[in-house]
Amino acid sequence: MWTGVLSFAAIAAAPSLFLWALVRFGPLLLDLPEWFASRRRPPAPIGRPYERLVGDLHRLRREVRAPAPSSRVRRVAALAAYDDVLSDLCRAVGDDRPRLTDLPERERPFARLQAEAALEAAGVPLDTRPAA
Repeated sequence: MWTGVLSFAAIAAAPSLFLWALVRFGPLLLDLPEWFASRRRPPAPIGRPYERLVGDLHRLRREVRAPAPSSRVRRVAALAAYDDVLSDLCRAVGDDRPRLTDLPERERPFARLQAEAALEAAGVPLDTRPAA
């Protein structure tokens, strides 16, 4: 008798449980192929490409080394951008030094020289002019 009652309950509840499971886990099952594909793909690079960083470094270096900027605000902005690019490029070549913008203002010129020396040691050309 109990087997008959249990089988009737299972037969009566099965469609409801199947529908609930389909609604609950259906979207997860549909996303599985995309999830597996994303696991096979290499991770996207973080930050700007190396070539663009070097181009920005050369452009900003020319601007920073120019004789006289039009205003102090422009000079401070150019130095801040140059410091950011130097820090990003140091990270790109594997040099783990603190970001120049995190250092106190009075320590930045020396840290800037150290970062430029580290980049030259890593093979990044700072000057775009050919050697004579």
